[in-house]
Amino acid sequence: MGTDKKGNWWIWKVFWILLAVTAFEVLLGILKVNESLPEALVYDKFLGLAWLTHVFIILTIVKAAYIVMIFMHLGDERKNLQLIILVPVFILVPYLLFIILTEGTHALLMM
Repeated sequence: MGTDKKGNWWIWKVFWILLAVTAFEVLLGILKVNESLPEALVYDKFLGLAWLTHVFIILTIVKAAYIVMIFMHLGDERKNLQLIILVPVFILVPYLLFIILTEGTHALLMM
């Protein structure tokens, strides 16, 4: 029984880190609904989205990268392999969002 606790410490570390980031996201959502956040964060737009939406996207990408690093054992690999896998995600996702927003705005203007 003592061996299990020594061997499972990392899963609790992962749990608490993911719980903290998720709780922060939920707190931001609650504060937005209660209109307690600064207006600039909620209403000012950047690339067609509110700044708060960008914060949610970044936190989600960070959580996804952390899950890949831990549960897919990417964290045990060499730095080069980690970068080869993670850097395209941090470039591709914002690029795809930009394309979606640009095309959506164009389609809306053409109606």
